[in-house]
Amino acid sequence: MLFLSGDKLVADRNKIQRQRRRNRALVAIARANQKMSVRLAAVILSSSTLVSALLGIYRDRLLNSMYLDTYKVGIDAYTVAFTIPDFMYLLLVSGALAVTFIPVFNSRLAKNNRESAWQMSTSLINFLALVTMVTSVLIMIFAPILVKYVVGPGLSESGQELAISMMRVIAINPFLFAVATVISSVQQAVGRFVFNALAPTMYNLGIIIGAIWFTGGINLFGHQIFSGGIMGVALGVVLGAVLQLIVSSLGLLGLGFDYRFKIYWRNRGFRKILTLLPARSADQGLDYVSSIIDTNLASRMADGTIRAYQQASTLYNMPINLVGVAIATAAFPQLTERIGEGRRDLFAKELRSAMRMIIWFSLPIAMLMFFCRGYIVSIIDRGGNGTIAMLLGIFCLAIFLRSVFHIMSRSFYAFQDTKTPLLVSLVTLAVSVGLEIWLVFGWHMGAGGIAWAQVIWALLELTSLTVLILRRVPNLFDSQFWHKISRMLIACGVMSVVTYLMVQRINLKFENQNMIMVLIPLAVIGTVSILVYLGVSRLLRIEEAEPIITKLGRIVSGRFMLGKDK
Repeated sequence: MLFLSGDKLVADRNKIQRQRRRNRALVAIARANQKMSVRLAAVILSSSTLVSALLGIYRDRLLNSMYLDTYKVGIDAYTVAFTIPDFMYLLLVSGALAVTFIPVFNSRLAKNNRESAWQMSTSLINFLALVTMVTSVLIMIFAPILVKYVVGPGLSESGQELAISMMRVIAINPFLFAVATVISSVQQAVGRFVFNALAPTMYNLGIIIGAIWFTGGINLFGHQIFSGGIMGVALGVVLGAVLQLIVSSLGLLGLGFDYRFKIYWRNRGFRKILTLLPARSADQGLDYVSSIIDTNLASRMADGTIRAYQQASTLYNMPINLVGVAIATAAFPQLTERIGEGRRDLFAKELRSAMRMIIWFSLPIAMLMFFCRGYIVSIIDRGGNGTIAMLLGIFCLAIFLRSVFHIMSRSFYAFQDTKTPLLVSLVTLAVSVGLEIWLVFGWHMGAGGIAWAQVIWALLELTSLTVLILRRVPNLFDSQFWHKISRMLIACGVMSVVTYLMVQRINLKFENQNMIMVLIPLAVIGTVSILVYLGVSRLLRIEEAEPIITKLGRIVSGRFMLGKDK
């Protein structure tokens, strides 16, 4: 009995120790996920976007080295397989949920009605999980029709068959992403961004794992359960989506989130979101309709064109996500608060500040990418690729437009108006598609015609939204705002001249150059150009540059003092 009692004491002690370790882990996670300022949130979101982008670059370089030169039909099929699952996710969930959910959720918290807020959140998780699960099943069933008639009519028969098989594997993603997006939206609404920022990096990590390990086959206990090949990349895509969901879920710890396996149909907040969601979802879906049309047209061109266009589009969207989306996402909760307080003057001030920040960052990035596009393309495809470089050069003209677009569209969502951006997108998309078809088939511009149509669409959409928001906030742009923007343009112009001269001076030949040989001159050109931009911004007293210059000064002076002490 004493022996049994001793064993019981040891077991109880171990149980208590495990519980303590679990509690410490939960406390550490909760501390890491504290509420933060807009500036810090923007830094964290931008940093995580940068890390995710770097992983994405490595992912693309890996896939291009494996398939772009040796199996163009396969890499085109892989690209086509994403279009419909991604479209359904964007249509049903994606950014639409964040911009409709956060204002309604915050209004409940402002009234100290946390029970209603959690009921609304748990209802959305269950509702969207149900809808996207049905959607995923339908994609699996109708994959042959979707590939052959919608997204890949120009692919060869073998390419279509491969795209169908891969689409059926990737079809589960809308369900996984839907749940993760609701969870991330809850965290954004209460100003928690750490795990929300980390989650997207897991997605790229999963694809990399698939490309490196799954393509060689999967063996379990000595038995081969998967033979490998490019289909392994599709399995990695699903793995990445699962990892993203897990990391997103960790961010709920410490928030007091009360999940129930139930849909509260009578919850007014939930019903409010359901009324707001369709318009914004349709607007979001329209953006991707353009991508589907682009893929359809590219499939009718030479093998590899789909992948080349997708790669150029990915590179083009990186700075937009890094700057435009990150800053707009961080600023959006504060914009909704100002409207909720009835302070349109403060709303205009916050919007101007966010726009200036986006413009100051996006202008030099766009110019750097334009002049250094040969270097950038050679990073994701060794030896470079003329088609990708040509398309990226065109897309660079729209980086500034699309970056500002994200904060401008969110200014309408802060008013809980999702219909105006939808109508603008409908009209401008119709013009863009007509222009795209004319440029491709009328002027025979090939993939370049598709890219030019995208630039014109971005210009039309941003111009329209700007004119419409001025009707609601007439005092949004004052003379001081335009004076500051003009100084930014001068700084960017000086930097562009320096960048161009350095690119011409170095004149690197990309053939057979490894990544290090490309990264070194690119880093030199980028560093000198950025320092010139910061220096001119300092001379012109551009306030957006001051925090960065101050931070750099502290780092340099700190290292100098450290060297003196040694």
